Amino acid sequence: MKVSSGKMAMNIYLQKQKSPASLICFPLWNLHLLQRFSLWSMKKDPDLESALTRNKRWIKNNQIKNIILRCPDQVASLTYLQKKFKTLDLQGKAMNWLKKYPCCFEVYLENDEYHCRLTKKMLSLIQEEETIKDMQEPVIVKRLAKLLMMVYNHKLNVSKLNEFKRNLGLPDDYLIRIIPKHLDMFRVVNHSGRKTSMEIELMKWNPDLAVSAIESKAESEGRNPSFQCSLPSSWVNSWERFNQFNSSPYISPYVKWRKTMESESESELENKRAIGVIHELLSLTLWKKASIMKLGHFKRELCLPEKLNVLLLKHPGIFYVSNKYQIYSVVLREGYKGSELVEKDPLVVVKDKFGELMQEGVHEYNRRHHMMNLEKKRKKGLVGMMKEGKKEGNVHEDCDEDGDLGGIFDPEERKRFYKVLFEDKTP
Repeated sequence: MKVSSGKMAMNIYLQKQKSPASLICFPLWNLHLLQRFSLWSMKKDPDLESALTRNKRWIKNNQIKNIILRCPDQVASLTYLQKKFKTLDLQGKAMNWLKKYPCCFEVYLENDEYHCRLTKKMLSLIQEEETIKDMQEPVIVKRLAKLLMMVYNHKLNVSKLNEFKRNLGLPDDYLIRIIPKHLDMFRVVNHSGRKTSMEIELMKWNPDLAVSAIESKAESEGRNPSFQCSLPSSWVNSWERFNQFNSSPYISPYVKWRKTMESESESELENKRAIGVIHELLSLTLWKKASIMKLGHFKRELCLPEKLNVLLLKHPGIFYVSNKYQIYSVVLREGYKGSELVEKDPLVVVKDKFGELMQEGVHEYNRRHHMMNLEKKRKKGLVGMMKEGKKEGNVHEDCDEDGDLGGIFDPEERKRFYKVLFEDKTP
């Protein structure tokens, strides 16, 4: 059932209820359904929705890049990549996908079998990324230390951390690349010997790092630490709720906390502290966003409430919650201006270059197909007819500044162009 039709059905049902007493007979499964649809109550923000979708294709191509780099001589057969496509949740033929990005991947035939390797431009960006990772190592170490300082026992399961490592900018090989260089700060423990029980532990507390992003900003502005609301002034009710929430003192996420549920006031304090923890955790990420499912992995370690999504939806001035691609994600509103990050980490800058190279490949792919289709039309004698039609004003054409053919004059071809350019799934 689609969400829109489900919400409409739910509204009709509720309108038919004559009195609150009738809710006593409300079926239990309908209550669960109502709770499900209540998650859709946050108003859509087009800019932040755009920020959530921008790097989706880059993520898939980055995974393909890593697969190729792990292959002998950094060359992968298309047969091998096709098998890997299932694990990447990609549909269609690997050949079709890779050919959309000729600036990233080079497909060639050798010994009657197709192979793929990375282009020189792609390899150059990979080298640039590795250089930046080395330069950013002190920053990455601080991020990891701050995360462990927020955990109640300063230990974190490596498997759980691996789910969140790319959000923090940790390299895939951080256990052998970073940890051995900083044994004064971290150690890896495994008392049971099982791989799933391996933990990374903080060795010493650094008071200089126990300062949250909110506290640091407040200190620089000469005021008491407090949350910032990023909603329009017209959202009167949301502003009232935010001001009421923000009236109580800020609780640092680095304060030692023991989860209790003895009174309503303590529950409110726990929620205030939980909002501070999530705010700080998102502040540590590269893109100031994360999936709620990943945040849920740390509920016990960070003493977060069970219904984390409900808590986040109560604070639309601080967080933006979206269900893009059927995955609930949370964005730190103050981290963005429109659809762009306020501050870009050097790793984000180089990853944006990957996205630009990928987009360059899409344009090249479409240019080639345009020329191929144009040649087919010439052979069929359709080009002259189209030019005549343009003189009569029957056909519209997009032209670049130099007057060259830069658009696609066939309506069907135009649809195909934009489908290839913007569609999320490969055909």
